Amino acid sequence: MFSNDLTNLTAELIAKCRAADVKIATAESCTGGLIAGCLTSVSGSSDVFERGFNTYSNEAKNEMLGVDMEMIIEHGAVSEPVAAAMAEGALANAPVQLTVAVTGIAGPGGGTAEKPVGTVQIASACQGKPTINESFLFAGDRDAVRLATVKNSIMMLLEHLK
Repeated sequence: MFSNDLTNLTAELIAKCRAADVKIATAESCTGGLIAGCLTSVSGSSDVFERGFNTYSNEAKNEMLGVDMEMIIEHGAVSEPVAAAMAEGALANAPVQLTVAVTGIAGPGGGTAEKPVGTVQIASACQGKPTINESFLFAGDRDAVRLATVKNSIMMLLEHLK
């Protein structure tokens, strides 16, 4: 289902989390659960992966993660503040030490001049560390944008473990 490179990267993440006794939760919008799927594609991931929040709608972001609707209205769902709030909300609402959150425009529709198709915001929260937040503009069709988001999410989780 996932490329060998992505599976190997994910296996590295799972091994490092297991060694550090770190549990992960995901908060996904544009990927619709693909990050959780990628994590659970690795045998033994149940030692590390605790849960996923599939928060595709703004209401789900608010209800499940505590993202302020005013923030979503002011900045848009695809924004640095919302991604950070999603990651921090997952950390606050799950018995985990590490989270990743994604929100973006996978296409083919939905893009604007300010936020074209391929715009993705990824954030990671880790207990005791500052939240990491990065903007991306991925090329390709819907599947390519979503898979690039998964890969960069796994890489960001690894970065937070350093």
